[in-house]
Amino acid sequence: MSVIPGPPVRGDGGLHDIAAAGGLHAYQLRLHAEYGPVVRFELPGTDSAVSIADPVLLEATAGINKRPEELFEFLAPLCEAGNLQTLPADEHTPWRRAVLSVLAGRRSHEAHFPGLTALAGRLADRWAEQAGEGPVELQKDLSALSLRMICQYALGNGVHDPDEVVTAFEVVLTEYLGRQYQPADPGAEEQRRKRAQESLAYLRATVDDVLAPARQDGNALAAALVAAGMSPARVRDTVLMIMLAAHHTTGVAVSWTLHLLSRHPAEAERVTAEIDEVLSDRDAPEYADLKRLTRLQMALKESMRLYPPGPYGARETTEDLVLAGYEIPTGTTVFYPFWAVHLNPQYWPDPETFNPGRFTPDQVAGRPRYAYVPFGLGPRSCEGASLAMMEAELVLAILLRRFRFEPASGHDVVPVERFVLWAADGIRMNLTPRPATR
Repeated sequence: MSVIPGPPVRGDGGLHDIAAAGGLHAYQLRLHAEYGPVVRFELPGTDSAVSIADPVLLEATAGINKRPEELFEFLAPLCEAGNLQTLPADEHTPWRRAVLSVLAGRRSHEAHFPGLTALAGRLADRWAEQAGEGPVELQKDLSALSLRMICQYALGNGVHDPDEVVTAFEVVLTEYLGRQYQPADPGAEEQRRKRAQESLAYLRATVDDVLAPARQDGNALAAALVAAGMSPARVRDTVLMIMLAAHHTTGVAVSWTLHLLSRHPAEAERVTAEIDEVLSDRDAPEYADLKRLTRLQMALKESMRLYPPGPYGARETTEDLVLAGYEIPTGTTVFYPFWAVHLNPQYWPDPETFNPGRFTPDQVAGRPRYAYVPFGLGPRSCEGASLAMMEAELVLAILLRRFRFEPASGHDVVPVERFVLWAADGIRMNLTPRPATR
């Protein structure tokens, strides 16, 4: 067997090379450009990892259900009793099935659709009242909307202050995830840790508040988790992680899509023309309308290719594997650089160009299954993928129906790698109300 290629070992968990490259994504692109589709490299949280950026090779690892525990240690503060993200493989399957029963059902989606539509409509109304007062910050407002949606959908209750919850999640993730990839700053560490602990306590109290009436009302998600054998503390931790994943990923996916459409006005015009045709004289779609918004779906998927909300994943091999002539022993951390996979020029010509036409049925059929993995792959893929797509399509249809979006002048949009792919200084847009079509 050939030796897996990779950079020299420095013994610092890769921190120097990641920082020198400008971030983990840029580092991954450089590694795979230099060493090929399978690369051995240092990664914080594990002695070494093997990164795979080819979708055909990814398929050979898709069935792995073991998380590398040390690599996901940053989630430990959020998981006092364990949750779906960190459960061992033997416990994971039945509880994943319980979550899917609530989050992935079309009948459930359709039943909640009017309530989700009302939430998105209220945000659009607020933006309409603010039109002309300066740019809106998409990530902030859309993350808060997504949080309201997941609470209403899965928890049967709202959150009193979604903005404070969003801020608290950012504090916790910046502290517990951010420090994995940055050199320590002893002077600020204690202050950051204290703020993160306070934010985490606030998040736990918020989830407890949400769940207390939900349990009395026979909430579907809480009931499904309890029926699957979860203790109250583990139900709380699982719901906390669902709130985290749902509000971040959907909110940023919609934000990045509006960002890209605002910079490609011809494509934005095609999407809005389709929305106008399908909706006729209505301000919002009905559930059955979503499948007719094909141009919107293609724009959303292309946005999630260029800016995947969750840019990375990882598993730990439970048996010896052979990939591309390389032996990968049991216990190896396999790193999934989803962002790099989405920019692989072998499968995505001119990969950094925004081109929704890549997602016509013919184009999709011509690519390997795992060339596009915005929600991960295998038994640890996102349980809320179909719900997230439904929510994102609904929100985009309502907002693009009512507004034209233009980038705020002098504002640079720069992606930064956290738990999700976030814009470092937000995504600010000027909104112009579109004429009513009634």
